[in-house]
Amino acid sequence: MGRRSSGLAVERLAEGLSVRDRAILADVMRVRVLTGQQVERLHFAGLGGVHRDRTRRAVLSRLVSIRVLDTLKRRIGGVRAGSAGLVYALGPTGQRLHAREANNSSRERARYPAVPTERFLNHSLVVAELYVGLVEAARRSELSLVAFRAEPACWWRYSEEEWVKPDAYAVIGNEQHEDSWAMEVDRATESLPTLRKKLVAYLHLVDQGEHGPAGTVLPRVLVTVPDDRRLRDVRRLVRELPSPADKLFVVALDELAVAKLGEVLRE
Repeated sequence: MGRRSSGLAVERLAEGLSVRDRAILADVMRVRVLTGQQVERLHFAGLGGVHRDRTRRAVLSRLVSIRVLDTLKRRIGGVRAGSAGLVYALGPTGQRLHAREANNSSRERARYPAVPTERFLNHSLVVAELYVGLVEAARRSELSLVAFRAEPACWWRYSEEEWVKPDAYAVIGNEQHEDSWAMEVDRATESLPTLRKKLVAYLHLVDQGEHGPAGTVLPRVLVTVPDDRRLRDVRRLVRELPSPADKLFVVALDELAVAKLGEVLRE
């Protein structure tokens, strides 16, 4: 009876969510974590100044109060960042809604989001920033964002029944064509030989004539890096790999990654 009541309560709550509430929930589901500032850029950009900040705070506070979202115990940018620096993940109710959307019977008890390690959180927020940046580029009509999936939804199996596990997968386009990308977020926490092994695995897919997710074209690979030193090192690594590494891999600084994707699309 308790489980049935809980399910009915979740359904009633889902019916009461606004279109914007659902869109925020869908984006957190997509990339796992978003900062308050990233949510603001995605869903409140059309509002002016103080009104934008006040509305974003009110909406997110309400979603946290009904446990659709929860805030993590880490704040990006320190205390001065205020609520814009809070990091949001699915709350227990959001997890149930996620299971419901996925047609999952979800007999598992909904859990509060665990506090991630600094390394995991930083990595996840770079993935989230790639998504936010692509949405903003699409708004500026620089490209169209056809698809974006973060892990594990972006993983796929190839013919040898092994998994390809990028950090994200995106399809972008313009009036002429579409580009598909597997995205590897490198935080300079792994050794270059470890990264080399990962890139060689993508070259193996090319050699074997493999496809991308669900039989689509094999994507090119974007490697994002945090600083100029890592940029030089990874670009040198790519130059040392056999062909077609120079065509398969694109390396860019985190903050320039979306601009680089747009540049390649226009080529």
